Amino acid sequence: MSEESLFDGSDDGSFVPFTDMLFNVVMGFSFMVFIAFALIRPEAMTGNVDIMAEYIITVTWPEGHPDDIDTYVMDPGGNIVWYNNKEAGLLHLDRDDRGNFRDTVVINGQRIENLLNQETVTLRGIVAGEYVVNVQHYVANGIEPVPISVKVERVNPTLQVIYYGSVELDHRGDEETVVRFTLDAEGNPSNLNDRQISLTQRVRGGDQGVRD
Repeated sequence: MSEESLFDGSDDGSFVPFTDMLFNVVMGFSFMVFIAFALIRPEAMTGNVDIMAEYIITVTWPEGHPDDIDTYVMDPGGNIVWYNNKEAGLLHLDRDDRGNFRDTVVINGQRIENLLNQETVTLRGIVAGEYVVNVQHYVANGIEPVPISVKVERVNPTLQVIYYGSVELDHRGDEETVVRFTLDAEGNPSNLNDRQISLTQRVRGGDQGVRD
């Protein structure tokens, strides 16, 4: 195609194949972009994070409540996790909540308050035997009983709630065994009960202790 034909509107036939080729390139690129987005996993887009755990134990009490509730969990070997010992055996206390203590932070001059009251313990492997879940009223700022909910979930291989219940603690030092359960070598639960046992006496010998 000569320069003259480009400007005088004439066409020697070479322009049509060029536009066809350009159109095919654009279509091919668009198709590849579409396939790339289609292959993105939904969980990657939502930002979900896989939790490396076999069981999760969650303890909650009313949002914004000022009292400090502590969680104690004992495994079949007698290992106990609590606020002063956050890792024991395959048990991990991932979150220790102290009621309204240090729940407010100031960022760029703005006060931000976290009202959630929740403690979480994860079991990151299976040891066959009995597990015990206790809660204790560590700091009482009022005179009303505090309702506490406890949930035990199996998360591997699929999510399964094996226990959900609640208790009330009404004074400083009050301790309750919420649930005891037994796991076999495959992690299957059985023998759920609430036979009482004090875990605070086991770890502190009756001493209420002082936080760090």
